Amino acid sequence: MQQVKRDPAPSRWGYRYQRLMLTPTFRVLLRKGLPILVMAAGVGLYFMDEGRRAKTSEAVADIRASIEERPEFMVSAMAIDGAGPMTSGDVRTVVPVDFPISSFDLDLEEMRLTIEALNAVEGAALRVRPGGILQVDIAERVPVAIWRTRDGLRMIDGSGVFVGPIDARSHRADLPLIAGDGAQDHIDEALELFAATGPISTRVRGLVRMGERRWDVVLDREQRLLLPTHGALEALERVIVLHEAQELLDRDVAVVDLRHKDRPTIRLNTQAAEALRTIKQTEFGDGN
Repeated sequence: MQQVKRDPAPSRWGYRYQRLMLTPTFRVLLRKGLPILVMAAGVGLYFMDEGRRAKTSEAVADIRASIEERPEFMVSAMAIDGAGPMTSGDVRTVVPVDFPISSFDLDLEEMRLTIEALNAVEGAALRVRPGGILQVDIAERVPVAIWRTRDGLRMIDGSGVFVGPIDARSHRADLPLIAGDGAQDHIDEALELFAATGPISTRVRGLVRMGERRWDVVLDREQRLLLPTHGALEALERVIVLHEAQELLDRDVAVVDLRHKDRPTIRLNTQAAEALRTIKQTEFGDGN
């Protein structure tokens, strides 16, 4: 009987399997994906039981608590630098911390934003120092002027930002006084005008923003200098030069109106105007 020779070629399924094994993606899935899938299935089956899930969660919580409550991670006090007593008190009020507390329970970024929301604070930086100290470094806003509003006196910084209230002008006599709607938005110009008053600085009582577009300089003896909308600094300097040359502001002048550059005017006070009117009437009567 003649023996039939076996065909050495693989079967159709064998051929497909060999081709599949030559595919890099399939090999990766078989080598890595299949074990991961088996492990995930095993974990899923294990945690299908509610009791096992509860025990695992409790064990994880205990481990986390044991780490977070270690002495080296505990914060026992707060130190505030760069702030005055009032601001320090405000900081402790807005971020009350019940010490001791784990550093893992402190949201430093949220605390920083809360502190920087205070009017008197320009910036803040927080960190946990060695020894369990919550260090808070404060950059306070520096008041440069007092702004008189309808609601009272307010201190503002060089950007016109509200720093804090003040009960009486005398409490910060070292700061210049401004008033009027929108005055805080032009604090830079106001400070330039105050700096330019020079020889009459001791007589300056403050600046008033008129119509949210220009300044009046208020002096003692109820005198006023009405500055123009544009070129206010130059106009003020001209008045001061005129005063130094002719003692203009030492006379019976109530208002010096500089709003029109080419047509400045001077208004006398009531007594001087009345006296001048009497003189003119007398001269007019003599003439007749």
